[in-house]
Amino acid sequence: MSRLEALGKNIKQYRKAKKLSQNALAELVDLSREHLACIETGKEYISLRKLFLIADILEVSLSKLINFD
Repeated sequence: MSRLEALGKNIKQYRKAKKLSQNALAELVDLSREHLACIETGKEYISLRKLFLIADILEVSLSKLINFD
């Protein structure tokens, strides 16, 4: 699994734990749902600014999102 795929998997896991839909999180982060879906599958990059915002919204540390173990 690539790092992008692992990052996307972590975002998806924490998003679901907060019971947020892709649409809801995408709106909060100002992304399209399609772009967020591609991030969650490791097909698209994400800016550091958006990654920090996602971590804040999901109430997890950035280190948890980028934990690739």
